[in-house]
Amino acid sequence: MSFFTTPEFKVGALVVGIGALIALMSMQVSDDPAFLGRSKKAWFYLENANGLTKGSAIRSAGIPVGAIKDISLSEGKARIDVSVKSDVPLTRSAQVEMRANGILGDKYIEITPGNPTDPGLEDGGQIANVKTGGSLDDVMSQVSDITSSLKEVSKHLNEATAEDGTNKHILGRIVQNIEKLTGDLSQMTSENKEQIGEIVDQVHNITGTLDDLVNDESETGFKKTWKNSMARIDKSLKNIEEITDKVNKGEGTLGKLISDEKTAEDVSSAIEGLSGLVDTANKTTTAFDFNGYYLDNVEAAKSSIGIHIQPGLDRFYYLGLIDDPAGVVERKNTLTESNGVSTSVDETTTFKSKTKFTALFGKNIYNFSFKGGLIENSGGIGIDYSPFKLHRLKFSIEAFDFDNTNLRSTISYKFRYGFYVLAGYNDMLHNTDAQSAYAGAGLFLTNDDLKLLLTKSPF
Repeated sequence: MSFFTTPEFKVGALVVGIGALIALMSMQVSDDPAFLGRSKKAWFYLENANGLTKGSAIRSAGIPVGAIKDISLSEGKARIDVSVKSDVPLTRSAQVEMRANGILGDKYIEITPGNPTDPGLEDGGQIANVKTGGSLDDVMSQVSDITSSLKEVSKHLNEATAEDGTNKHILGRIVQNIEKLTGDLSQMTSENKEQIGEIVDQVHNITGTLDDLVNDESETGFKKTWKNSMARIDKSLKNIEEITDKVNKGEGTLGKLISDEKTAEDVSSAIEGLSGLVDTANKTTTAFDFNGYYLDNVEAAKSSIGIHIQPGLDRFYYLGLIDDPAGVVERKNTLTESNGVSTSVDETTTFKSKTKFTALFGKNIYNFSFKGGLIENSGGIGIDYSPFKLHRLKFSIEAFDFDNTNLRSTISYKFRYGFYVLAGYNDMLHNTDAQSAYAGAGLFLTNDDLKLLLTKSPF
């Protein structure tokens, strides 16, 4: 008799087969993926784990992917240890949320794996992104808060509308004011019934008059006049249409101006020329220069006023009047003959009240300005120099009156709003007996400075 045919072997094989089938079925119906090492562990914190139990399902997109392994208290919060399937790609941006499973209070955990491009979550790592779900408990809590708020509002409404609490609440005062207003309106309409009736009658008469006026079909009535006006308007529109047709066809002066290309080009050239002229005028800078300085040897002050015109960056014109305390000196040699003897007499005449004139043309080249023309009634030339492009600081030297050459040097510094100081020496060659050191101040105001002074205080 063979061992495999014995009753003992058959009974044992049946028991083993049934046990294996039961184990396989248990593995298939269980939500815990920890069987056979097919799981990945993680944990996270919850403020409240009410409704969760050990072994509760973990779902992703509504599909079971794991189970809760343990629930414990840690640092005053509920620590949830979970086990999920190894094929769920958890990353560090994974998120969990506790959701309600029906209306009986059961809960489950919904897990979102996270961004696939983020680093993966290590086995046993913490899921930091925890979202508070809208559970039934939260809804009931919010309903309770709303109910409390409504109860408080109802209380305030009762207090505001109560007779003894009207003045305590703004709503009560509003209701009281409305009550007074409606009372006043009721009293006013009662006391002025006749006047209100008269107003209604007058409005009725006005509307009746307007109706008669609008529906008047006589020769002088509104309808006839309106028809005549519309006819004139229609005639005017036809005339405008005829004019526009002629213009489109190039007829008449206006039509030629629009349709003829040569005429349009001539007009455009004229406009460009006028625009250039206006643009040049806008670029012209005009300035007023007033200064005064004290002459050491003369012991008096010398003053001048002038206008500086600069039509471009490379040139300028200057016209000025000078009041010189030394006056205008004229020298004359007189030859007389008496008894055959000739006598030569030199005469010097000084005109104290005579005004001197200056008229210059200047050319700007880099930091230098070369100028020439009339300087204090005599021909002269000069050079101005501003170092390092600091136009506030200027060195000047001028030569004029070449019969007795007067060489004058000046240094000036310009502050804000046109104010400047100057110092120098006159008649450096001692040819005119007018040598003197001098120092003073002045104002150089451009059109921009004048606009600024008129629109804004310098202080």
